[in-house]
Amino acid sequence: MTKPLSLIVACAENRVIGRDGKLPWSIPEDMAHFHTMTAGQTVVLGRVCYETWPKVYQDGRQPVVITRNRDLAQPGVLIAENVDTALNLAQTLPGRIMICGGQRVYEETLERADRIYLTLVHAEIPGDTYFPEWRHLPWRELESRESRDANFRYTFSILERIRS
Repeated sequence: MTKPLSLIVACAENRVIGRDGKLPWSIPEDMAHFHTMTAGQTVVLGRVCYETWPKVYQDGRQPVVITRNRDLAQPGVLIAENVDTALNLAQTLPGRIMICGGQRVYEETLERADRIYLTLVHAEIPGDTYFPEWRHLPWRELESRESRDANFRYTFSILERIRS
């Protein structure tokens, strides 16, 4: 049986997820949520995300990095040359499969996703990296919780694909 595929992402209303290779905001509650949701899971991510998350393999995460750069391989970190290879490898590993970005990885996995763990930041944020448009696909909201900090209002949601 194939494990479900989950995307986890924080994006702005205009779908921005990054600027200059970094998150375009600092939201401690979202970062804590992200780390809690991915702890003990198999995380699939692109090279840039991997390079900006130095402790990816802590808390029992099993990272599968999509890159052709074999020099990034190290103990506890698996390398895959493309999304299909990464997902096939992830199917053999313990825990849920959590897609953690970036833009190209999300674009290649959105149509296959069973769930999205979405933090929607209620703002238009300038950026150069985007989450693909998801609202046209059939999703059912399983959970939703509003929150805010001194700078942003945001909603944590769990969306599940409606399969016909």
